[in-house]
Amino acid sequence: MSDVEFWFDFRSPYSYLAHTQLAGLGAPVALKPMYVLQVMEIVGNTPTTITCEAKGRYARADLGRWAALYGVPLSGHPKMRALDGRRLMRAALAAIDAGKGDAAVAALFQAVWVNGAPLDTAEDVARLLGAAGFDVAPAAVDAPALDARLDAASREAADRGVFGAPTFITGGQMFFGNDRLDFLRNHLRAAA
Repeated sequence: MSDVEFWFDFRSPYSYLAHTQLAGLGAPVALKPMYVLQVMEIVGNTPTTITCEAKGRYARADLGRWAALYGVPLSGHPKMRALDGRRLMRAALAAIDAGKGDAAVAALFQAVWVNGAPLDTAEDVARLLGAAGFDVAPAAVDAPALDARLDAASREAADRGVFGAPTFITGGQMFFGNDRLDFLRNHLRAAA
């Protein structure tokens, strides 16, 4: 069965919801962190749930429906607008490099969308990752080399047609949004 690339950003609630469903895909999943606002800027997309008040209100209700359907908690970090999204994505890249990506990404999604764990500083992020089994120095989370890699990953995502998060790519096919998981599952079954 083909690997599935999961392109995500921690500040995307739909990425969190999709992440809760990865185990049910029945295929290996490659975690692909990107900075979604950068990707959207590259491709000329607009985060309409942020810029359109009516759509933002609808999305909040929609997110609750999806969380209930999946049977997962969803609350949103109390400091969501202040979170350093790039720092979280750099932390994911570092953890993936160290072979600790699954646990670290799960812990970061939980911190952002479930338990509101402190994420204000590099020390907070390093402490959270340490509890998830990935010991990293706080300075490493903010390393310029990781920032450059995040830029490259975001450019790669845009070059491959990604325009938002979450996006799944497998077997030359792209599926955008947690609401396309059934289409993805069907594609994986047909390809098996």
